[in-house]
Amino acid sequence: MTVRRRMHLAAVFPGTDDTTGWPGPPGDARLAFPALERLARIAERGLFDFLLLDEGQRLPEHRGRVHDLEPAGRPEPVAALNALADVTTRLGLAATVGAGFAEPYELARRIATLDQLSAGRAAWRVATGGDPRAGENFRGGARPEHPARTAELVAAVRLLWDSWSPEGTPRPFAHQGRHFDIAGEFGLPRSPQGRPVLIQAGESEAARELAAASADVFLTRHGSPEAARFRYRYVTQRLAAYGRTPADLRIMPTVTVVLGDTDAEAQERAADIRRQRVTPHYTRYALERLWGRDLSGHDPDGPLPEAAPRGRDGETLALVERWRALAAEKGLSSRETVIEASGRQSFVGSPETVAAALHTRVREGAADGFVLAARLTADGLAEFADRVVPLLQERGAFRTEYEGTTLRSHLALSHRAAGSRPHRRGNTA
Repeated sequence: MTVRRRMHLAAVFPGTDDTTGWPGPPGDARLAFPALERLARIAERGLFDFLLLDEGQRLPEHRGRVHDLEPAGRPEPVAALNALADVTTRLGLAATVGAGFAEPYELARRIATLDQLSAGRAAWRVATGGDPRAGENFRGGARPEHPARTAELVAAVRLLWDSWSPEGTPRPFAHQGRHFDIAGEFGLPRSPQGRPVLIQAGESEAARELAAASADVFLTRHGSPEAARFRYRYVTQRLAAYGRTPADLRIMPTVTVVLGDTDAEAQERAADIRRQRVTPHYTRYALERLWGRDLSGHDPDGPLPEAAPRGRDGETLALVERWRALAAEKGLSSRETVIEASGRQSFVGSPETVAAALHTRVREGAADGFVLAARLTADGLAEFADRVVPLLQERGAFRTEYEGTTLRSHLALSHRAAGSRPHRRGNTA
């Protein structure tokens, strides 16, 4: 199979506790603006399509204690990206905003403001799921994830973004549905890029359907080449039902990369990262998730718990048995078992090895590009930008300069107004 288009690259920050580990105590300068600015400048130097900031409406915790690998706090992403718009000129700026508690007008205005201030570089990543306890932070309290509400929210936000005429005059909007009933005039003109880019993520049927119906970028999990090709075909085949083609959607797995001067050195660095991530507290956390028991007194440097898992399904019980077999075979402690069994990085090797592997995935139709989850520090992203990107450029797999000014131009997406295509199957988005 030949390459249909050049690879797309993005970076996400910060990752979840399973993705990003931060050495050092809370309260250091890692959340100060210079740290975010440095990350954005690295991504722009590497000619990345966009930088995605995660939301985090509630810090992950276990038994009332904030996870010890969690960053000391998470800035509100839209506010942070508005500041980054002033220190970047081409980099796309994508904000994760949860759908569960958002209201269409307020959300549409925040993203549209970012889009205007950045001259057409904004994107909204529609966040679903998340920590159910986050609802305690809102007046409405916890509410179950509702795919229909998310789809209607997306439809209403797009209606607001598209409500101004192409000539630049406001037009009344009205949306009446099961979850939202709004009408009026939107306070911002049409986006410089037609409308902000819409990013969808998830592995559920509802997430894939929403991506096929309305997303510009679909973020997926990393998997084997066979699984990635199947997922790619599975989603793109749904596009025709909504009057869309594969040219209207970019599918980008979220991956991790560990580099070394040689493949062997990279493997050693990857193992060291896993050791840093799996702290004693994380070890108990991982074991309790599998065993379904209170293991607060368990010694992470001792053997795996002797007690049988409680209230677990067959798949989980089988995983526990695989962990027991692994620990017995290699004489591993609980912590060593968790290190060995979890947290494998997606691409590990020399710059040449990683560049070839990424290029092959795109060439073989498994992805349109990749979202890099930075591990430990921004230095990993800088190393990728300086050592892998030039090799991708030599292969003709990645741009050598930005060819446009908007995020849509980076992604090679149409600037025509959203909503111009028919949507079937009773979809509201």
